Amino acid sequence: MDTPPFSELGLPDSLLAAIQDMGFESPSPIQAKTIPLAMTGRDLVGLSQTGSGKTAAFALPVLSQIDTSLNETQALIVCPTRELAVQVCEEVHRLGKKIKLLRAMPVYGGAPIDRQLKGFRQGAHIVVGTPGRLLDHLKRRSFNPRNVKTVILDEADRMLDMGFREEMEDLLGSLPKERQILFFSATMNRGVSKLIQNFGNEPEVVEIERKALTVDSIDQSCYEVRQRSKIEVLSRLLDIHPPRLAVVFCNTKRLVDEVTESLLARGYTADRLHGDITQQMRERVLNRFREGKVELLVATDVAARGLDIDDVELVVNYEIPHDPEDYVHRIGRTGRAGRKGRAVTFVYGRDIYRLQTIEKFTRQTIRRERVPSKEQVEGKRADHLFESVRERLEKKNLGDYQVYLDRLLEQGHTATDITNAAITLLREATTREGESIDEDRQKEPFTNERQRSNWREQKRERGSNRFERDRKERSDRPARNGAKGMTCLFMNLGKTQHVKPGDIAGMIYRECRIPDGSLGKITLFPKHTLIDAPEDQVDEIMSGLRGAKLRGRTFRIDRDQGPKRKEK
Repeated sequence: MDTPPFSELGLPDSLLAAIQDMGFESPSPIQAKTIPLAMTGRDLVGLSQTGSGKTAAFALPVLSQIDTSLNETQALIVCPTRELAVQVCEEVHRLGKKIKLLRAMPVYGGAPIDRQLKGFRQGAHIVVGTPGRLLDHLKRRSFNPRNVKTVILDEADRMLDMGFREEMEDLLGSLPKERQILFFSATMNRGVSKLIQNFGNEPEVVEIERKALTVDSIDQSCYEVRQRSKIEVLSRLLDIHPPRLAVVFCNTKRLVDEVTESLLARGYTADRLHGDITQQMRERVLNRFREGKVELLVATDVAARGLDIDDVELVVNYEIPHDPEDYVHRIGRTGRAGRKGRAVTFVYGRDIYRLQTIEKFTRQTIRRERVPSKEQVEGKRADHLFESVRERLEKKNLGDYQVYLDRLLEQGHTATDITNAAITLLREATTREGESIDEDRQKEPFTNERQRSNWREQKRERGSNRFERDRKERSDRPARNGAKGMTCLFMNLGKTQHVKPGDIAGMIYRECRIPDGSLGKITLFPKHTLIDAPEDQVDEIMSGLRGAKLRGRTFRIDRDQGPKRKEK
């Protein structure tokens, strides 16, 4: 639909200047309909999907009515998650940058409360927060709502789904009776209707209808794959069409940890985001992801809403979400700001029925695809390598290695053989290590019950003999603290838990932020691991790994006490 320009919506010049600086040419449908209504002081309900520009739809009217000479909270914006609260507050700052002395602050759990208390004392004009922490400040009496003129419930349906009904009712009940309330929601369900009935004053309903809930710029496909093969399939998809940034969604925190460790072991730069990650670490992870230092973000649905990064090219549903709305919000992380995006979903067995429910909900078909073979992946890698070499030759950007080439030619090697050897080395250097998929798994070497019984007995004996060797090696090992400046650390995870040296090293470098290459030898035993680490970084490593998990398991790490010797 055609919308009038921002200049015709009744906004003050300071906001119009900020809008122009941000590059907005015309308002979205939800903005064009809600801004004039909200500025009259009426209550309203805005029904619109994620990515429709609803933040500016409620932020601009609020900013137009703020009196910066009054050091009191005048507007309250309530969001379901801390990530969305931070995102909305940042948008408020951008839109209000031309308003002198304006103060807006985010308030959420997991952040230092002292900073929030200071913000309330200074008189933040606009407070953006989550229900639980806002109610906590009300009980502490650090937040006085007496001058709140406008309250916005952003994603009201989501807050009700997350169990915030009582907190929202207590919060709204504590506000002045003479105030404006704006409800914004993706759906009008029974819970939202009841909330509006109890706290709204005959609100105007503004609904933006769309035939499809997902944008056309997102290419949606699915692959039928078993759980044990998902990492291999994911690796193939990442290698055949490498994205600049990608988000991988899992349904549980434990699986997020496992997938992250598996990706790190295969050589990808990945990090995690879920409910057990501290707020400080969350912000650090998101900043590294925005800057491109991390190419893969593995997350639970905590990141599905409020993750505002335009350059995400791929979203992977490692597990299909339980709620069709969660699917819409997940894939909405890509295809933003007019860009193209891809959404891939892994399904197996009964997941097919849930996929059909999602297709009915979104009114779009999700294309079925075949898993790319190893040959296809290798062929694509070879094509990428060929293009890289060709571009380098065309740009004449060549190194000065003629002397080595001449020496090889003098030794009788042909130019073709030298080129083949160089490209082979380059391919080996860029190939990631990983496990094979189901069709490549080895079968048990037997054809009848007797062979099966003998094979199992031999397997038990091999396992027993291996355990004895590892036990003897541990009891006879010398102290490993001999290297100058290095200390040996003990970790109570080992081969039995299927950890690898790369898993451990990747975790330490990521969580503890120590310089790359500073770790020494990592030796795995059946039930423990020994790690040589620089003496001056031991405390930082043990502190950084406190509460961490590896492959979904908690562990203990301490200075190694050395082998236990028998008394003679």
